Amino acid sequence: MLDYLVVGLGLAGISFCETLEKAGKTYHVVSDNSQQSSLVAGGMYNPVILKRFTLAWKAKEQLDLAMPFYADMEQKLGVELDHKLRVLRKFASIEEQNLWFEAADKPGLENFMSTTIQENQNPSLDAPYGFGEVLHTGRIDTAVLLASYTQYLQDKGNLTLHSFTFNHFKAFPDYISYKTIKAKQIVFCEGYGLKNNPFFRYLPLNGTKGELLTIKAPTYQEENVIKSGVFTIPMGNDLYRVGATYKWKDKTNTPTEEAKSELLEKLKTFLKCDFEIVDHVAGIRPTVVDRRPLVGQHPEHKNLYVLNGFGSRGVIIAPYASGQLFNHIEKGANLDSEINIHRFAKMYYQNKKVE
Repeated sequence: MLDYLVVGLGLAGISFCETLEKAGKTYHVVSDNSQQSSLVAGGMYNPVILKRFTLAWKAKEQLDLAMPFYADMEQKLGVELDHKLRVLRKFASIEEQNLWFEAADKPGLENFMSTTIQENQNPSLDAPYGFGEVLHTGRIDTAVLLASYTQYLQDKGNLTLHSFTFNHFKAFPDYISYKTIKAKQIVFCEGYGLKNNPFFRYLPLNGTKGELLTIKAPTYQEENVIKSGVFTIPMGNDLYRVGATYKWKDKTNTPTEEAKSELLEKLKTFLKCDFEIVDHVAGIRPTVVDRRPLVGQHPEHKNLYVLNGFGSRGVIIAPYASGQLFNHIEKGANLDSEINIHRFAKMYYQNKKVE
């Protein structure tokens, strides 16, 4: 009898597995790698919402947990994950500069927004009004993290690579069973795949399609993340990731010409050098109606849990939400009410009546 069965191995699954390991719990993971959002993510961690110059939800608390988490993962896996990068927000006008200064004076933001305007030194950029610099930012290499952690679990014999099939699953009062596996609890970390989960599909997980380009631009020579209509993230070897789009209707992982055109149009408003497109990827972000994660216990099956809905900020939310769920299950700690799925309990019982 294992302590936990974990379904899904994106940022949520990896963070929860690490939380279990540190607590000495036994677990097994089932994943089919069908959800691409963690794999194709830009991987940025940035505490400021650059559209509105506001602090992201619980950004400081989450960063304080995330930074040591990824440092530990680098040591454990023997890989480089955390690339410290400056994030520069291009100003479109003097008015935007003034708004930036106003925001930088607000409580909570003063530690994350520099009050020195960065003048443009790059001839490949059109930025006459300069940039505002966000502090304590960087990029987690999510592709390396996923590949390394998958290998780590395979080497330990803790991973089964296949699609979780619910006709092989049974929930009993004191444990769950899946094929030959028995565990005290099961945690579903399926990303947008949660829509196919008969126990949790009542939750309002919308899913937002995001697409990214990778360009090669030898003359760009930019070491910082530049944010304008889209962002450019330096990836090394003259490669830059460009993104991202937000589409609500298309729920496929297939890249589209429409998104490519949108990204290029926005990119060309500020990038003034030649480049070529070398890659184009897409994934469905697990986004929620109220922009808060989905964490907690099933309304009726007390050993079924969900860890999901991190949206576009999974890199910094995942360690925080994983700790919240673990402490709730093992120590009886109250979940943050903003993430607790009990806020949608009414939807569960309404759905149940319909069925």
